[in-house]
Amino acid sequence: MNESKSDFYASAGVDITAGYKAVELMRQHVKRTLIPGADDDIGGFGGTFVPNISGMKEPVLVSGTDGVGTKVKLAFELDRHDTVGIDCVAMCVNDIICCGAKPLFFLDYIACGRNIPEKIASIVGGVAEGCVQSGCALIGGETAEHPGLMPENEYDLAGFAVGIVDREKVLKPDSVAEGDAIIALRSSGVHSNGFSLVRKILAESRTALTDRFDELGGERIGDVLLTPTRLYVKPVLALLEQVRVKSVAHITGGGFYENIPRALPEGLGARINRESLQILPIFNLLARLGNVPEREMFNVYNMGVGMTVIVPPEEAERAVELLKSAGADAYVCGSVVRSETRMEIC
Repeated sequence: MNESKSDFYASAGVDITAGYKAVELMRQHVKRTLIPGADDDIGGFGGTFVPNISGMKEPVLVSGTDGVGTKVKLAFELDRHDTVGIDCVAMCVNDIICCGAKPLFFLDYIACGRNIPEKIASIVGGVAEGCVQSGCALIGGETAEHPGLMPENEYDLAGFAVGIVDREKVLKPDSVAEGDAIIALRSSGVHSNGFSLVRKILAESRTALTDRFDELGGERIGDVLLTPTRLYVKPVLALLEQVRVKSVAHITGGGFYENIPRALPEGLGARINRESLQILPIFNLLARLGNVPEREMFNVYNMGVGMTVIVPPEEAERAVELLKSAGADAYVCGSVVRSETRMEIC
């Protein structure tokens, strides 16, 4: 039992003992994420991990860091904190997989106005779930109590992940060629981007998070918006073993127009078939509530496509089937064309 306790620090708004309790409550979640190479210790000064590099000629570490953004404001309002941790992991590891790297471990950082152990444990429970879904270990983190910097009931959440890949297998846009197929991997919703605009739309349309809409099957719009980001690690890793994947793009902030061109070499563009896209109802609803032009929607949101994978045209059908068998809803949504226009939706 830790005997550290400070009444003076508590009078300033920081409860050290709450931190100890939060760590104890986290342990059950952290243990779920243990994989070979990870240490089951929690509470030390640093997390340790021993990677298995057998069979690799030149191992390359790939890192990614991100947060959940203003999506946490919805979690505050609905007092639901078990999903944003999944978002945090997904935003990091979905970036890493774009290089062809397998995520190894993850660390989180939670800054809060007041450390309420049960709430912190709920957040970390989501982080652990994201790690389990992506096959990486949660090896450490930090919870910082910031009284006076933010309200007691608020927090911010960010994370950091590291993956590994053999240098010769690193995915780069260089190999992409005219005629290659672009495969869409369906998203679970808005994921964790564009929530400043989401909140503006809700405020200006006087829409409450508890409002229900027929377009959403009668669900509360807040629950649909809080749907966590889909993790694509395992389906893409499975695909990489059997198909010649040339490039991968994670559709985050900036939508189609910013992210898909990042997976292409100069002189080539993406031509997306508008009719093929399986746009989720939440995006049509947001566009209607906010009177947002379609071009703007595609420039901010994933519109139902959380990731794109580029493969040779002759392997497209097989790639789609493999992705589906690995749990990802996938379909061909376009092709690579020779064009100075980097992104076309037609």
